Amino acid sequence: MAILHYQPPTSPYLDILYQDEDIVVLNKPSGLLSVPGRKKDHFDSLMSRVQAVWPLSCVVHRLDMMTSGVMVMSMHINATRHLNRQFAERTTGKYYIAVVDGHLKEDNGHIDFPLIVDWPNRPKQKVCYETGKASMTYYEVLNRYDINGHAVTRVKLTPITGRSHQLRVHMQQLGHPIIGDRLYAPDNIVALADRLNLHAEQLQIQHPKTEEWLTFYKKCDF
Repeated sequence: MAILHYQPPTSPYLDILYQDEDIVVLNKPSGLLSVPGRKKDHFDSLMSRVQAVWPLSCVVHRLDMMTSGVMVMSMHINATRHLNRQFAERTTGKYYIAVVDGHLKEDNGHIDFPLIVDWPNRPKQKVCYETGKASMTYYEVLNRYDINGHAVTRVKLTPITGRSHQLRVHMQQLGHPIIGDRLYAPDNIVALADRLNLHAEQLQIQHPKTEEWLTFYKKCDF
């Protein structure tokens, strides 16, 4: 599914939460690519903006274009290797905030649908019990309320694995798609918000030089 009318936000151009000689931590806005797309008019991204200031910086994980929130980038090759290992070994800690359609019945639970790319409809993902990769998400209900008479739930989502679109597909398959999700929600659920209501609110990593555990937080704005 192609990106139509890519108009990434420019204010603030970079929202820096923390920076030292080894890492830079930023709040990525909804609507901005994490890395450049294939087309020239999709070059603008968090990575290209950061590299314009720090040319040796590197992306070590990503957020979907319409997902906002905390991202860390390395500032040199040794930091890249250290952070890549943390994400590969799943030693980082992170959670997201989402607003989903309907009132979830249970206050918390696990979702474990295996996921694989839906090739005819890529970049969409789908559940496949034969060839899908194991995927697990823990959810916790924060609040149940209504938007203009439509039942919604605010949830904290903690991905145990890190598959592409994992949180979006898991909530859809649970019967509660994220509002504003143009890939996985029906039109009436998309219309409830002016953006995808998914935000990476907190990220915990081990500093690549000092090995101190650091926690970065950016409050959700929806």
